[in-house]
Amino acid sequence: MGSTAAIVAAQVLVQIGASTLPALLPEFLAAWSLSKTEAGWLVGIFFAAYVAAVPVLVALTDRLPARRIYLVGAALTALSHLGFATVAEGFWAGMALRVMAGVGWAGCYMPGLKAIADPLHGAAQSRAVSWHAAGVGIAGACSFAVAGLFDAIGGPRAAFAFGTIAAGIACVIAWRVMPTARPARDPTRRALLDFRPVIRNRAAMAWICAYTVHTWELAALRAWSVTFLAFAATRAALPGWIPGPTVLVTAIGLVCIAVSVSGNELAQKHGRQRVVVLAMATAAALSLITGWSAGLSFWLALALVLAWNAAIYLDSAALTAGTVQAAGPGMRGATMGLHSMAGYAGGFVGPLGVGLALDWAGEDAVLGWGIAFAQLAPVTLIGLFLLKRFSRAA
Repeated sequence: MGSTAAIVAAQVLVQIGASTLPALLPEFLAAWSLSKTEAGWLVGIFFAAYVAAVPVLVALTDRLPARRIYLVGAALTALSHLGFATVAEGFWAGMALRVMAGVGWAGCYMPGLKAIADPLHGAAQSRAVSWHAAGVGIAGACSFAVAGLFDAIGGPRAAFAFGTIAAGIACVIAWRVMPTARPARDPTRRALLDFRPVIRNRAAMAWICAYTVHTWELAALRAWSVTFLAFAATRAALPGWIPGPTVLVTAIGLVCIAVSVSGNELAQKHGRQRVVVLAMATAAALSLITGWSAGLSFWLALALVLAWNAAIYLDSAALTAGTVQAAGPGMRGATMGLHSMAGYAGGFVGPLGVGLALDWAGEDAVLGWGIAFAQLAPVTLIGLFLLKRFSRAA
């Protein structure tokens, strides 16, 4: 368990700067004169780069020590933050650095999870996967408040400088604790990017489809929550003691970590698919109403953002654990690679779709937020349908 805790700590440090750009998005919209669509691209291109890199990097963990892949990923993450802290000016420079960050996370997220999962089995493995998801989630949540804190101290460059240092420390931890041995050779091993056995595994594909729309929705909400709450706050006369949107989004994220861990425990007791269906159906309903609340009450908007996040997080660990346990023999790396690639493809489209809807609505911001969030409901319901269909086929 010592190495598991150390790897989770490294993941926390790599992820602690992940939401710096979404947390400071209102500032970048003004400083770089961005449209909402351009802002959506800046957030979403991270996921697109991840999708392009992850099938190679994660599948390589079936052939090479995960530590090698992880060190490259953590180093790219640090370099991306360093670029934002020193040279980034404007949309295209930001795009290039966000691509680097996406490739870096592809080298850290699933390779780190595989390094944790491989030595374990059964309930111990499921719980380790859950705690990994919790660690990553805690870091992602705290990154909003951390970015706001360092931004208040020294501006956006200071916030990204902190992310650089944290990712550098993660490199040191991975170097010290991750195993260096090559994975045992599997005589049935296929070509590096051959995902056909995974696609034929209907049990795994059920969870992969659900995870795709889960990440689509989560990325959209995470990318735009600070901007949405900042807009709702401008329409209300709030007392001075109310924390800023970055702190509120962090608090919401931390609450939802407990929801994620509890969701995995509920899934083991009451059935994983039952919990996932409940979570997805609730999230779809909340996406239909949350955007419109900005025109009614800041407190209602805040409560609905909290409830919507909780519904999304309820099945987060359960979905990943489902994929890990459904993977065929010798195919865990490839299965997790496809799981992550498909999920983050959704993560690319989600923030961009919200930005497009906001620009389409023009000056009517309430209409824009209502449509931008509501268009996620049919996406979630399609994922729910595919989950049920593939589960029956399996």
